[in-house]
Amino acid sequence: MQIGELAKRTGCESETIRYYEREGLLPAPARSSSGYRRYEQRHLEQLAFILHCRSLGMPLADIRLLAGFHQQPAAEPCDRVNALIDQQISRVHSQIEALQRLEQQLLLLRARCDSPHTLADCGILKTLDDAASGEACACHDTP
Repeated sequence: MQIGELAKRTGCESETIRYYEREGLLPAPARSSSGYRRYEQRHLEQLAFILHCRSLGMPLADIRLLAGFHQQPAAEPCDRVNALIDQQISRVHSQIEALQRLEQQLLLLRARCDSPHTLADCGILKTLDDAASGEACACHDTP
């Protein structure tokens, strides 16, 4: 299959497929006599694996390691795979905490303008302007 068909079958953009090839995550396909990439079932399966890992928010470096483990499974324990997933869980927890802090900042900012005003009297715009000019922002919990 050509890159367009692979892209269609996986829902992945052609440029992203080329990027994964350049990064060594996807093996380089054979070329037709006219120079077109010719993908096989193994490319489809590998790309599906990569895309599933990406849907879990995994960084490319971890996907590269997981793909290597997946392609060459040995009779070793899967401790390294577990460690990679544990690291990703930790990153997700950190992202959740950061998003919760962001939500609190936005709620505090929203509270600055809780009744109808003209834009000239908008508490949100004033707070954002004050923060941009270096004044203390009422949307941060600072001591």
